[in-house]
Amino acid sequence: MKFHPEKLRISDQRMKPFVDSEEIWECINQTPASKSRIREIIAKSLDKNRLTLEETAVLINADDPELVEEIKQGAKNLKEKVYGQRIVLFAPLYVGNLCINNCAYCGYKASNQVMKRITLTNDDLVNQVKALEDTGQKRLILVYGEHPKYDANFIADTVRTVYSVKSGPGEIRRVNINAAPLDIDGFRIVKDAKIGTYQIFQETYHEETYRKVHLGGIKRNFEWRLTSLDRAQEAGIDDVGIGALFGLYDWRFEVLGLLRHTNHFEACYNVGPHTISFPRIQYASELNIDKNHIVSDFDFTRLVAILRLAVPYTGLILTARESSAIRDEILQFGVSQIDGGTNIEMGGYSKKKENGNQDIDFEQFQINDNRTLNEIMEELIDHKYIPSFCTSCYRAGRTGEHFMEFSVPGFIKRFCQPNAILTLAEYLEDYAPPETKVKGEKLLAEKLGEMEDDGFKEKLLEKLTLVKQGKRDLYF
Repeated sequence: MKFHPEKLRISDQRMKPFVDSEEIWECINQTPASKSRIREIIAKSLDKNRLTLEETAVLINADDPELVEEIKQGAKNLKEKVYGQRIVLFAPLYVGNLCINNCAYCGYKASNQVMKRITLTNDDLVNQVKALEDTGQKRLILVYGEHPKYDANFIADTVRTVYSVKSGPGEIRRVNINAAPLDIDGFRIVKDAKIGTYQIFQETYHEETYRKVHLGGIKRNFEWRLTSLDRAQEAGIDDVGIGALFGLYDWRFEVLGLLRHTNHFEACYNVGPHTISFPRIQYASELNIDKNHIVSDFDFTRLVAILRLAVPYTGLILTARESSAIRDEILQFGVSQIDGGTNIEMGGYSKKKENGNQDIDFEQFQINDNRTLNEIMEELIDHKYIPSFCTSCYRAGRTGEHFMEFSVPGFIKRFCQPNAILTLAEYLEDYAPPETKVKGEKLLAEKLGEMEDDGFKEKLLEKLTLVKQGKRDLYF
């Protein structure tokens, strides 16, 4: 792909809303789902072609359980074809829960007088990062409420602090951000702190519903939020993540809203979002929403499979909002990233939970997968997945258009799986209990046995020997 300098200039057209509710509903209502058409669309996706709105709507309209199973199987095949059997792991770290917004679904809303408000001090932040590093975490996403205190300079300072913390063999190699929209200058400030992905969820792409659930604060501005990651792109952040909060409006509409957002990025910046997230509403302090659009497990599992087929080269993130059972099922259908050892209580990583209970008055919402990082690692290993803490693409400059150049021909599987193997080997040496280490080393031997002996395997074996000798942070 060629570099287009004109894409760095701000266009009035580019900053306008690009989601048309009538267009999306017309697409849903006028696309019947025949068996032959569904199979044609799955075949197109398996040939690594992104789907159109109309094609995705056909999959959405497939209600027959047999066809839904075909969609899920197609998504599973595509995931293995593009990404191999690796699953990237990360942890969320909440930095502050001050907030000026009133979002009906969020425990942090300004009107919630029960919520205990905390902003981590620099020492608090260091302690949280040390606790995370001591379990083996290498990738974090920092989460902030929307408040004047959490401006671009504050975010940048916290990112630099996180990168500076080293505990034993531990270090954080990638810091992603989930925070309020910024202006272009603000995005430039956080970019200079060497962030990874900047993640902003639209919550719902249906503007009328958006205004109903956002009752106060700057977040009421639908357009400002919708175009936020355009400003990030204009500021030079080409690694962005989008998402919708499923349960606010019809899930079918939100899936096409996410795809329309992806279309917009590709049309304007020649690159899609790096990740798509699809959290479901969970219990939260002072929760007050219309429950007419709550998404069932059946619909949730199939919408993830549909997203995988629709956007073959976009990372899909599944969080600990979901139970371990749901997460284990959905991993098959195209998820590429999950959080592990998650604790969203303010300052929670350095505390010991009593009876495993959550204090919802310290947290944004309820999580439903309380397994430790090692428990999740071992579960993945048992199912022949390769747990990965890889950060090589970000640190080697393979982001934005460069990432697309690298990923579309199929290099993700070739490079990411060996890099995942290297990060797993590090974890087994530095953090794994003996039983996990035995299982992990057996899996590594199996994966190495499956690799072609084409010279690349020899280089990987050399690096694995260096890991055994104490070398760290090796990647292709």
